[in-house]
Amino acid sequence: MAPTPAVDTFVTPLLWPADQVPEFMRALMSDLFHRDADEVLASRTAAEVLAEMDAAGISTAVLNAVPGRADELADWVAAHPDRFLLSAEFDPRQGMKAVREIRRLHDDCGLALVRIVPFMFGIAPNHAAYYPLFAACVDLGLPASVTCGMPGPPMPAEVQRPLHLDDVCRYFPELTLIMAHGADPWWDEAIRLMIRFPNLHMMTSDCAPRYLPAQLIHYLNTRGRKRLMFATGFPVLDFARCRAEAEALDLRPGVLDDYLRGNAERLFGLTSPTHEETA
Repeated sequence: MAPTPAVDTFVTPLLWPADQVPEFMRALMSDLFHRDADEVLASRTAAEVLAEMDAAGISTAVLNAVPGRADELADWVAAHPDRFLLSAEFDPRQGMKAVREIRRLHDDCGLALVRIVPFMFGIAPNHAAYYPLFAACVDLGLPASVTCGMPGPPMPAEVQRPLHLDDVCRYFPELTLIMAHGADPWWDEAIRLMIRFPNLHMMTSDCAPRYLPAQLIHYLNTRGRKRLMFATGFPVLDFARCRAEAEALDLRPGVLDDYLRGNAERLFGLTSPTHEETA
């Protein structure tokens, strides 16, 4: 039997040019993930990524554009609209410049998700600098992804504590918000926030499924069945490895399907009528 098609909600196929790679990224690959930095950080073609997706049963990937690469990845989406969606990272310190770029990518390139990485700025997401971006997301009907959890490199960690999203969820109840990269070591805090706020979700990017904590698996099996989304963080983690480890999780009937594809399909408007009726 063919595997259930999965949606990977965090794929970064084009990183920085070789001479612009932050030093912390090179150290992170070797020290935390035990990977060769040059191999991981190398740019890939759309054909190469699609081949790896097909081998692992990944039907759709939400492409993550680091600053300066969004238009290149928009070309991938235009060429393969049935396989790719576009997301991009934004700097809240740029104020209205960032807001205008969100609107441009939404109108011209079909931007599907706004991503923010607080440790890059040293500013927690409940800071006023983020609010114009969140307001733009609400206005355009776009979800926003905020990286949570302690970063691997020695960068500011407290700014990525999930509790900072309490203010955001209360001030922007119409905003669909996604915690990216899990929430280690604040898993219980993140779970409690998702119980509290119906529009708060999580993608498990950069978290190998076999190492997800027991309390998160319990939440996924119970109240969190519709809140968690599969994501690899490719190329940091491999499609096939993450897919296989997800299949091996101790999940109740139907939960794996929601985790691998159903929740992402609903959030990004990809749901087929058949799946919606049986979910």
